Amino acid sequence: MLAEASTKDISQSTNPKDLEESKIVASQGGNVAKVAREALESKTGKKVVTSKNAKNILENQKKIE
Repeated sequence: MLAEASTKDISQSTNPKDLEESKIVASQGGNVAKVAREALESKTGKKVVTSKNAKNILENQKKIE
């Protein structure tokens, strides 16, 4: 979600004129998210992205309750 929000904000501030400029903005937004993820992983020592599916985790929690 950070990548999407970053891309939207960058797009609004730079106002890309065509598809090529939009691709650059999308890449920049993705890079913002990548840097943030790597910084968080570095600080916590834990991976942020896992193979676990949030939907399955939530379903299992509902079964326990």
